[in-house]
This record gives sequence, C-alpha cells and structure tokens, in this order.
Amino acid sequence: MRTVANTPDSSERLGRLKSLSIAGFRGIDRLDIPNLARVTLLAGKNGVGKTTVLDAVRVYVAQGRFAALKELLVRREELITKRFSDVDFEEVPALHRLFHRNRSEQASTSISPIGGPVLNIKESNVEEETLDIMFDGEPRSHGEQVWGDSSFDFPSERSSRSSATKIRCESLGPEPLRNMDLARLWDGVALTDNETLARDALRLVFGDRVERTAVIGQPPLSIRRVVVKFSDYADPVPLKSLGDGATRMFGVALALASCRDGVLLLDEAENGIHYSLQSKFWSMVLCAAEMHNVQVLATTHSKDCIDGFAYAALDNPDIDANLVRIGRRNGELRAVEYSTEELGTAAEQNIEVR
Repeated sequence: MRTVANTPDSSERLGRLKSLSIAGFRGIDRLDIPNLARVTLLAGKNGVGKTTVLDAVRVYVAQGRFAALKELLVRREELITKRFSDVDFEEVPALHRLFHRNRSEQASTSISPIGGPVLNIKESNVEEETLDIMFDGEPRSHGEQVWGDSSFDFPSERSSRSSATKIRCESLGPEPLRNMDLARLWDGVALTDNETLARDALRLVFGDRVERTAVIGQPPLSIRRVVVKFSDYADPVPLKSLGDGATRMFGVALALASCRDGVLLLDEAENGIHYSLQSKFWSMVLCAAEMHNVQVLATTHSKDCIDGFAYAALDNPDIDANLVRIGRRNGELRAVEYSTEELGTAAEQNIEVR
C-alpha cells in the first residue's frame, strides 16, 4: 500500500490529475488522495464519499463554472423553493449543499491536486446564496448566483492562464444512459474509426454476431435511438432491448471514444455487467483510456468488479491503474491505495479490500 504523494507538475494544471485534495466539499470534511492513476477505481462503504470524489473532480475540471455547479445540484435533486414574490417562485439549486458545514455558517470549499492549482468556492452571502469563485488565484466570479438569470459559463478571456484550455469531462451515473445521451455520444464518434470501439464493446457480450451499430430516428417525429445489426437476424435490434448490461458496455465505450484527452467519471461501474465479463470490461476500459488519453475515475461496491479490475490490470501492466479504498479511522477520512500486484494477490487469495 503506497502513501507517498506525487510531485505536481504542469500536466496537473491542464491535463491529467495525479493527486487530489478536497476540503469542505459536500459530505467530505477533508480527504487527500496522493496518487490518481490513468484508471483509478474507488471502493468503500456506502455513504463514505466515493461519489462525492467524482463530483469534486467534475467541478474542478470545470474550474468552478456555474454550469457544472448547477448540473451537480440538479442531478442530485438538491433543490429549494425560491420565492421572489407572493405569486412568483421557482425551484432552484440548493447552494448550501455544495459545502460541508452547518447551514447557518458561511462556508467555503477547496479542491485541487496536492500542491497544485486550487479551486476555491465560497459563499459571499448566505441569505442571497451568492458565490465567490477563485481558480489558480484568479477570480472566476464575485457575488454571483447559480440560478435565475446568471450566465452559467465563463468566456475564456476572463482568465488568460486558467481558462485557455477546457478539459472534456463525461460523467456516467449508475443508471442506464438515456437515448438522448447515447445519441449525443454517438454523434461525437460517428463516421470515424472510433465507431468500432462501441461495436467491440457489444461483442464482449454477444460475440462476433454483432456486425454494426447505428443511431436512427429523427425528432420530433421519432426518438433517436441506438440499433444493433446481428449477423443471424434480419432486422436491426434496439440496443435497449438487449438489457442494461449491453447498454452500459456500449455507453462506456462511446464515452471513452468521445472523451479524448479528457476525464471519464463512472459511478458504480459494475452496474448491469455480469461478473464473468468484468475482466473483459476493464481490459476494454484500460486499453481505450490509454489509446485516447482519457483519465478514468470509477466507483464500485462489488468484489467481482474489483477482482475483474485486478486481473485486467495484471494483463495490461504498461497501463497505470490502481484501487483506492476510502474509509474512516478514528473519525478521519482516509484514502488507502492498492497497487495492481496487491490487488492481484487479494483476488487470488479472496482477501477483502472493499
């Protein structure tokens, strides 16, 4: 188990995160993860903060842009009713849910690689729910709201250092992807060599019977949806009719192919995927992440998922991969890293690392 932090360099400013430090963000009071690999799998008990780590990375990569903050709160259904008059009110993001503290206190949070550029988010006015945001020492906003008529993004010229490069970030939750999300991801790889990655992901489940995949349908007359052509069946088959596992495989492959030079966040990675396919699934993820220069952070509750991850990492020793277990000791949140070799030993000897 390694506990030595990496030295931050310029790649942490605009590219891959080699470490992570979180303070005062949502359910996390303080957490340092000294080493993030090309592909990092996060394990730990329910409610310990694995998904919150993914949320923190999402917000950091977006450099605190309002769109990312709003999307996070809306996705988690963390809303409050804001009344503007006796007859004018609406549900808006519950800003205080971004912070780890008592609601009555003014709060702040920081997210960064260890020793690297810091994202600071602070409530400037608790009652008005306004924010001050700094990234790498430069103001991103001052006294602005994440709801109402506010702009939910920042033009790049606002910061010559921090905003020149935007990192692509895709976030897949545990639920099956919607048709609209699958179609959006497909549009990013359609008519390119990357189409084959999504097809090959389905071949992990159905073998070489899978010939082609496509998106059909034209709104508003019909819903855009993925169909699959099998060699032994005359008509294309809707992807959604093949089950959640096939949809999961296909969606992850599309996200990897369309997220070149970016970050993929995968919550409850094992969902829908049979235990016998876990090793093949993770080999696909590892190889595609390396090929497309994607950093992957995923979470799991499953020992089968961890074992599959371990065997895939051992089969691909040149690809940087690790597991980080998050848990509390004496009330303090800690991250314990397991190398590929340690994971392989744990899998072979049935040692619990969750």
